[in-house]
Amino acid sequence: MVRGKRLKFSIIYGTIVNMEIKEHEVIEDLQEGNLKIIQNAELYRFTSDSVLLSRFARGKKGDTVADFCAGCGIVGMHFYALNPHIASVVLFEMQEELSQMSQRSIELNGLTNFFAIQTRLQEIGREYDEKFSLILCNPPYETGGFEKEDYKKAICRKEITITLAEIVEIAAKKLRFGGRLAMTNRADRLAEVLYTMKRVNLEPKRIQFVRGREGARPYLLMAEGVKGAKSGVEIMPDIINVKN
Repeated sequence: MVRGKRLKFSIIYGTIVNMEIKEHEVIEDLQEGNLKIIQNAELYRFTSDSVLLSRFARGKKGDTVADFCAGCGIVGMHFYALNPHIASVVLFEMQEELSQMSQRSIELNGLTNFFAIQTRLQEIGREYDEKFSLILCNPPYETGGFEKEDYKKAICRKEITITLAEIVEIAAKKLRFGGRLAMTNRADRLAEVLYTMKRVNLEPKRIQFVRGREGARPYLLMAEGVKGAKSGVEIMPDIINVKN
């Protein structure tokens, strides 16, 4: 972990580059694919939910991938580390600081098939309609108030700027036929997630719950919907994710 100074780093392709590390930023090793990611302690930092989602999603050779609500780019980058045979990844993030940080992580790792785009999901252009074969999304999924929270962190956790329904509707437009949406949400919103997917012709095909310990109630769900697929869903074994 490196803090607060300008250093040189060896890149995945063997090139040496200068990378400025700003105040409150750290570089962390993803422990996969020799990739590193920049995070900022003052902004929203990724949690284990992001890593679980990148492992839940299934990559296919030649996949064109979008990461919705990308934040620092963790889901897209970790997914690529696990699936280097995919074709490209576009990171869509509305917050300028987070999007710029993901762009510097792209440069740090020498990823020529990654693109960071700062935009609200609601404003993604028509040129991306039916563009992607896979969309990943670890969205804000709390619905309570944020009055006592830092706004930049709150909009990463709470449905302030976008709702579940909007995310799924946009994903349906941007996926090609047979494309997949893999996303997380709170376990107690299962019915809402499934209904929202089916309403826009994304047929739920896989569901997996995450528990904090054996015997505990699930706190997280991961779901995959396939555009235009036939009905029939696989309920996968629960994951035990012990948080320290």
